[in-house]
Amino acid sequence: MFKMSIKPQWMIEGPDKVRRPLHQLIALLAIVDELGQLAAASRKLGVSYRYAWELVRVGTRTFGAPLVTMTRGRGATLTPLGKKLLWAEMRIAARLAPTLDSFASELEVEIENVLSDLKPTVRIHASHGFAIEMLRDFLLSMHVPVDLKYRATMEVLASLAGSNCDLAGFHVPLGEMQAPALKFYLKWLRPDGQTLINLATRRQGIMTAAKNPKRILSVEDLAKPGLRFVNRQFGSGTRILLDLLLKRHAVDSQHIAGYASGETTHSGVAAYIASGMADAGFGVETAARRMGLDFVPVVSERYFLICNSETLASPMVTRIREVLSSKEFKAAAGNVPGIDVARAGTTLSIREAFPNLSSSSAKSRATTKVP
Repeated sequence: MFKMSIKPQWMIEGPDKVRRPLHQLIALLAIVDELGQLAAASRKLGVSYRYAWELVRVGTRTFGAPLVTMTRGRGATLTPLGKKLLWAEMRIAARLAPTLDSFASELEVEIENVLSDLKPTVRIHASHGFAIEMLRDFLLSMHVPVDLKYRATMEVLASLAGSNCDLAGFHVPLGEMQAPALKFYLKWLRPDGQTLINLATRRQGIMTAAKNPKRILSVEDLAKPGLRFVNRQFGSGTRILLDLLLKRHAVDSQHIAGYASGETTHSGVAAYIASGMADAGFGVETAARRMGLDFVPVVSERYFLICNSETLASPMVTRIREVLSSKEFKAAAGNVPGIDVARAGTTLSIREAFPNLSSSSAKSRATTKVP
């Protein structure tokens, strides 16, 4: 099994009407921002200094404004326009990566089926998360065919119920928020026919710009006048959790500027804030740390893989559990801020995970409406 990646490519047409790709220029700007020298950046990029300078010169001419400021004895720094291009690249990657990864996964399976003897493929539909990304990478490195699609939490549970996937990845908060959050998932949970596999414990909270200049310390602060917020998409587990928290703290979402927005990933929320387009968002700690943001923890939650109990002993699910339980997976996860995979690969029943969830209520259809 091979790993395929699909990346978006920028194209720009300048005053000369020539369309030019920007991927090399953006890569160069990122290294200049890191190293502070154009010569060092050109070496790291593997191009000559002359070629790097020409990239900057053509970019400046195309945009009609400088991208890099060169100072004798002080190296090179990006201009505000150069910085903005970098942040735009990060937002594009954060927003599109899950969709493109899902499509790449489909293509991997289709091509593998043509080239091989139609090895069984495990189908995973999951809420976006960094631990599930790691699992996919581990499986592909071990030549285990996997078809991973990112969906909103309620979508993935509905997908499992409709036999459209073998495993569904979803997350549930711990503590007082667990019971109200579960109400949104009851219609798809079958205590007598499904099993949970532990993947990770993670923290959800408020992402803010570095050093938290707006002094956002609680959910109530999201309604501060003048504060710009960026939200997750409708139907996602994170948005459901935020809505429950707003209700618990008597915060009217209509007073939150940007509440109606809808980024599809935690990375998208973090990139939006890091680029200066919002002051705060709600999501997982990992995304905030990777973007250099501040993070105010609010609630911990467990991320599970759920499957029909009869498939738990299947070769594919057994292999996944072995990967999750391996020292290699746990060591790699130890380098990811904000997640804990100490119990990854272990199983538990729905009743064990949620002892206050009665069999009768789980079988009934939820009547709670999504906020």
